[in-house]
Amino acid sequence: MKKWLLLLICSLFGVSLSGCSLQNVVESVSPSREETPQDIHPDSTRVYMDEIQGTLQTFTGNKLTLTSSSQDYTFDVSQATLESVDGMVRGDSISVIYEGQLSGTDTSTVRTLKVVDDYHDMDSLKERTTHGQVQELTTNSITIKSKGGKTATFPITGTEQYYQNGIKAGKWVYIHFKGEMDTPDPENPSHLYGFHTKVFSVSDIDPLKVPEPTPTPAPSKNKDQEKERQMRAVIQGIQTNILQVSVENTDNLLNLNMSAIPCYFSGGLSSGSHVTVTYTGEFDGVSTAGISILGITGEVPESLSDHGISFTVSGDITASTSNTLTLLTYDNMYVTCSIENASNSSTGGLLSGSSIKITFNPAESRNSNIVSAIKIEDLYT
Repeated sequence: MKKWLLLLICSLFGVSLSGCSLQNVVESVSPSREETPQDIHPDSTRVYMDEIQGTLQTFTGNKLTLTSSSQDYTFDVSQATLESVDGMVRGDSISVIYEGQLSGTDTSTVRTLKVVDDYHDMDSLKERTTHGQVQELTTNSITIKSKGGKTATFPITGTEQYYQNGIKAGKWVYIHFKGEMDTPDPENPSHLYGFHTKVFSVSDIDPLKVPEPTPTPAPSKNKDQEKERQMRAVIQGIQTNILQVSVENTDNLLNLNMSAIPCYFSGGLSSGSHVTVTYTGEFDGVSTAGISILGITGEVPESLSDHGISFTVSGDITASTSNTLTLLTYDNMYVTCSIENASNSSTGGLLSGSSIKITFNPAESRNSNIVSAIKIEDLYT
């Protein structure tokens, strides 16, 4: 016992010489009541979100390139949502919101979450007008030639079109659009492409002003004056001035020459949409041999319910984001469709290469080059 008491006194004496208090000694040998929490993920890093603002240069359906501070950045947007009001318009100011940290212009280290309008510059692009002679008109595109000899191809899916004096190759038209043209073929710099523009209207008069429909005339007592008649038909396709339609509720196909008659298509020339054909004469239900066509008028999508919308675009899926699909149509145009509110009965899983038909509402994309899908179906059933 005396040995233990002597040992304790010596220990205390040693502590006092080292400058430590008894309390320090007790704390050094006694466990702390408040233990430091352990990091169960020692190698994890904090999620970092940021955005970059710039000018859109290209969009391929799942990748985009923008220019910011004279530097080009290419982002994978296959898992992102596209929320720009104008769609994906070349030259427009956008912001890319991403997760992670950029390393210079290397975007492989980040994950893109959203593409939105640049709130600093909401009116970066103004509407422009060009004038040229029609070279070719299809369901989804129009090609014109300027006085200077340059040709330009524009996307017109769902675009309002009015031809007061008819439409054919060589006729002059005005195109109102937003966005910048591109010259993807360096060997042919005189051919411009507007793949990433938004076309608002095409017409042979400027400004576009459609006359009010004339009332149906009362039956004439003059036997030489023929009575005007109307029939409903469904657009099947178009090749410049020839509009192919099927008479409603039949399989009979008619080729209508639009070269010299007024034609108005509020929602564009999309396959599946309905038109009213005004004519005189006796229609036999098979051919146009016995009639004279006076005009063709398409439906106004704003006046239809979603159930009554029949405008369609078809093609093969080339790319997608979390809320869009991009199709390559059979007249070689790229069309991006918003699918957030669309029903889907297709069987291909919306994978690249799948051939599909999309029913869309032109009224929902008057100001955007992304069309609003209502229904997705297999093209071949």
